[in-house]
Amino acid sequence: MRSNIIISLLAAAITVSGYANPMTCTGTCTNAHDPALIRRDDGTYYRFSTGGKIAIHSAPSITGPWTYKGAAIPNGSKINLNGKNDLWAPDVTKVGDTYYLYYSVSAFGVQDSAIGVATSTNLDTWTDLGATGISSSSGKNYNAIDGALYWDGSKFVMSFGSFWNDLYSVNMNNPPTQIASGSASVNIAYKPDGEHAQEAAFIAKNGDYHYLFFSIGKCCGYDTSRPAAGAEYKIQVCRSTSANSGFVDKSGKKCTEGGGTTVLESHDWVYGPGGQGVYYDPSLGPVLYYHYVDTRVGYADGQKRFGINKIDFSSGWPVV
Repeated sequence: MRSNIIISLLAAAITVSGYANPMTCTGTCTNAHDPALIRRDDGTYYRFSTGGKIAIHSAPSITGPWTYKGAAIPNGSKINLNGKNDLWAPDVTKVGDTYYLYYSVSAFGVQDSAIGVATSTNLDTWTDLGATGISSSSGKNYNAIDGALYWDGSKFVMSFGSFWNDLYSVNMNNPPTQIASGSASVNIAYKPDGEHAQEAAFIAKNGDYHYLFFSIGKCCGYDTSRPAAGAEYKIQVCRSTSANSGFVDKSGKKCTEGGGTTVLESHDWVYGPGGQGVYYDPSLGPVLYYHYVDTRVGYADGQKRFGINKIDFSSGWPVV
């Protein structure tokens, strides 16, 4: 009897504190840093990721098998900054009959950055339009990378930022190729302690709230230098009734004052999940997608894998 009680308690602890492992992924599941996920009308899934001038992969199912299709911007960006032939952190959104691909032009650890945009009608071939007007340089409070477009019901909002004063939002024109005239960037999240390691903003709607997902902690270089336990990448969230301000975590702490409720962190063989987004799949409902290191395979940046989990908003807060 005592052993049965202990087993029941252990099972309850796992249910309460554990995270579901990522769905099984087949095909090319690496080359997945900072993924962006979208589904074409014919049912084909597309994944875009950092590096290789924005790598494109496609699959007949959300779990694969994923096949490499080439570079989205093979000639590099029109934005004349260091990093124009690398390109980071894609985000893909369909508006009307056009797909918009946002990307970052930057170099690691610098603030001289810009967010660019390209358009497509099929997700395979892209026309680079260059700068969106979101840029940063020494003296600004933010770094202009990790852009993610969001429709709040009345206007387009771009969230972005990394380190410095962390995360910001700005309103965009419609069609969303440029900053809206007169729109100023607004700070929406800030970690006041340590290195201010907060980035990869992504806003998703559920019910009456706009949910601001983001990554905190050390993102990269785990094969040469791993941070103290718990200081690696993890995914957190705040929410607000406005897409431009007022985000708080589950305890009511302001996101601009270090707030953030953890959605997913290292567990089992999953290490450093982040670079996330949310996609409303027609079959699965809302899913959280991200990259992570599989500790059974290796810690190198090039080994980061594509992860997907269903998420449940029924409590008012997203749960993996």
